[in-house]
Amino acid sequence: MNGSFSEIYVMDCDTLYLVHANEAAYNNLQYCAAELAGMTLLNVTHGLSAKTLDQALRPLRTDGAGYITLESTLVRRDGTTYPISFRLFLAHSLIIAIGNDQTASLASARALGLSESRFHAIVSNMPGLVYQFLRKHDGDISFPYLSDGCHALLGVTPKQLRANPALFTELILPEDQPSYIDSMTVSARTLSAWNWEGRIWIEKWKDTKWINLRATPRVIDQSGESQSIAWDGVMTNITQSRLEKHEIRSSRAQLAELSAHIEQVKEQERARIAREIHDDLGGNLTAIKMAMALLIRRLPDAPELLEKAHYVEALADRSIESAHRIAADLRPSVLDFGIVAALEWHAREFEKQAGIPCKFSSNREEIQLDSDHATALFRIFQEALTNVAKHAHASRVTVKLALSKRCVHLEIADNGRGIGAADCMKPKSFGIRSMVERANALGGKLNISPITAGGSLVSIKIPLSTS
Repeated sequence: MNGSFSEIYVMDCDTLYLVHANEAAYNNLQYCAAELAGMTLLNVTHGLSAKTLDQALRPLRTDGAGYITLESTLVRRDGTTYPISFRLFLAHSLIIAIGNDQTASLASARALGLSESRFHAIVSNMPGLVYQFLRKHDGDISFPYLSDGCHALLGVTPKQLRANPALFTELILPEDQPSYIDSMTVSARTLSAWNWEGRIWIEKWKDTKWINLRATPRVIDQSGESQSIAWDGVMTNITQSRLEKHEIRSSRAQLAELSAHIEQVKEQERARIAREIHDDLGGNLTAIKMAMALLIRRLPDAPELLEKAHYVEALADRSIESAHRIAADLRPSVLDFGIVAALEWHAREFEKQAGIPCKFSSNREEIQLDSDHATALFRIFQEALTNVAKHAHASRVTVKLALSKRCVHLEIADNGRGIGAADCMKPKSFGIRSMVERANALGGKLNISPITAGGSLVSIKIPLSTS
């Protein structure tokens, strides 16, 4: 008795006086043996009446029961109390009561209840389905836990899904089932997070949903090389976000098409205006110059008239030069001689105007591109050199044009201050954006990156037209 951690009390069957107790009882109650000898169990309990105790002991006294249980509260000598659970036995004329302090177990039960309440509160407020999925080593599957969100997400109740776990796989569209199985297999083999997105068909509502499944695996049983894996996770309805992503992608594609169309129309309009300036305005100015030359030869020897006539002739010359320059800016006529000649010409023009040496090289003397590709590549080249002149503070530019079997590759490198990612993302960096949009419109790709030795590299790859 004294070696037991339980409290043991020995009572007289008739008088219920405590005739003996063990050390654990004395220590907990804070009474010595002499003090307890004059007491009954009623003296050291709270809320236990003589009638209740007599009724509780009746099965032992009259019905021959092996034991009975009794829950009560013991009162220590200092007045403090603690819950106790008794198991009482009848031994001849004695009643033996073995009691265990329930303070720790009740505190654990309260903590567990609080934790479960908190868990259910969190789960009930989640927009998706919280679940546990189990796959045994023999391949059997089950859903040990399913939250109340099961019906709202999957159209089946937790009871139905637990009764028929294969029903979940049947909900997945046939074309999405392989990716579901593969992702689960990879997660089980590597014990990595299971993340899957796919579509399910809800027959009850005649509706297709996109769902996202995220779960963490853990091994719960090992049988040879086979394992039983449990996943704890959550499923959410991502239909709306998928539709929004689709709309965003569609909107971006439409904007890109619109941008490409605007650029094409703009280039066509530039070409039309350039032709009119060159043909009409240029022709008229040339006729004026010829008429002025004839007029000057026929003027009398009048210094003032000759001075005015020469001034008008010089003005006509400047106007012709301006018309040629404006027409060239709108659409350089050199493009008619091919993209290689156009880029080489503009490199020389840049070198003369900016005063920065510009070395141009090409692996082909001629590269055949359609008008749209050639114009877009030329405009990108123009914008890249303009950025170098404005921002790079470079002393040298190297341009390489190369033709491969599949694409045209243009590189513009400078030894300036370089460019960072933040520079490309500036709100008003329209020049860089226009370069990217032009490349994208042709199915190409443009990259701008810093060079290790200093400076920047603009790389454009445009696939060759297959038409």
